Amino acid sequence: MSGSAGPIRFPLPAVLGLLFLSGATLSAIASDFVHLSLPKHRILADELAIIINDADPLSIRIGNYYRKARNIPARNVLHVDFKPGRPGMGKAEFQRIKTRINRQTPAAVQAYAITWAAPYRVGCMSITSAFAFDFDERFCSKQRCAPTRHSAYFRRPSATPYTDYAIRPTIAIAAENFAAARALIDRGVRSDQTRPSGTAYLVSTSDKARNVRSRGYSTVERRMAGWINTRVVESEALKNTSDILFYFTGKVSVPYLDTLQFVPGAIADHLTSAGGRLTGSRQMSALRWLEAGATGSYGTVVEPCNLTGKFPNPGVLMDLYGSGRTLLQAYWQSVQQPGEGIFIGEPLAAPFDGFSLENTGDSILLTTRTLLPGRYQLTYSQGPVGPYRVMPGVIKVAYHQRRLALPNAGPGYYRLEPL
Repeated sequence: MSGSAGPIRFPLPAVLGLLFLSGATLSAIASDFVHLSLPKHRILADELAIIINDADPLSIRIGNYYRKARNIPARNVLHVDFKPGRPGMGKAEFQRIKTRINRQTPAAVQAYAITWAAPYRVGCMSITSAFAFDFDERFCSKQRCAPTRHSAYFRRPSATPYTDYAIRPTIAIAAENFAAARALIDRGVRSDQTRPSGTAYLVSTSDKARNVRSRGYSTVERRMAGWINTRVVESEALKNTSDILFYFTGKVSVPYLDTLQFVPGAIADHLTSAGGRLTGSRQMSALRWLEAGATGSYGTVVEPCNLTGKFPNPGVLMDLYGSGRTLLQAYWQSVQQPGEGIFIGEPLAAPFDGFSLENTGDSILLTTRTLLPGRYQLTYSQGPVGPYRVMPGVIKVAYHQRRLALPNAGPGYYRLEPL
């Protein structure tokens, strides 16, 4: 599997709104406005459930803080009770917990966020994959270095993974103390719709076994041109760098983290065997990335060998995160074989989400990163309940297109829908 990614061309369903006022006076504001709905592209706060371990005081504090920070509905806070702090739990114990979670989960929930760093493993699976797929040994290697079952969510930018694939992708808001968890959550919230101008660093090291993703780095750099500032760096590690938006590398342990500055919403991970063993590992834990200022990371909890399909594909991840998807979505959609890997970070961080409108008279100029390549139609109504009429013409969106001129039918309600 290459570390590169081509254009993602999957149409999505709909809903997102913004009020645009073009009137110059207060008397005009009530009648002179445009309301635009775009295709649904991201998981929302009321579609995420938080899982709290009531036997773990830190889990309780993290869960309660995150619920308030993201305004998660109380009905989406789910409770379990098991001994915390262990590296793993057995299949039978997990199945009892998962059965309880299934009973509590509202039907509209599309994804989970767990609120602890340990346990991080269920038998041969990561705990985030076990919550997403249920315990299923097909997601584990049958023998050393064997590939595993593929995720149906890989490269599928659906905003409703449970509805579409019966998968609730799961991420751990993981930390070893509350101060670190609070800082992580605050970074994620602060990153929303900031459209950061940081740099993606694709670091190629001398570690031949762990540097396998570097084969696709030049392709990723070329495809990200004009989308995300990307640099391929041949070095053992970055040092004294202040604009990090992405940092991908392959190394047992990454030095100089204390000299780095990450943009809020940044993602960083290192391809190695045991990065997902969040506590008590002889290799560098993925938690070190979060403690250094990243907002999301990933690592494997059992020996994966260096199969690139078991690790994030940098091109896919950058493409989708840069298209306004949440950190949880983009990370999960970038891993072909996630059964042995744990996702950690702030789930709803979405630095590239949002859009703006400008009324130019003849047209409405839409600026957004959330539209995937494809064909769309615009419908219009003078009132919010319709009837809506189809505007003439087909609107074509190119790969990585950010600005789009829409026909202007005057004040009212518009919907842009994929064909």
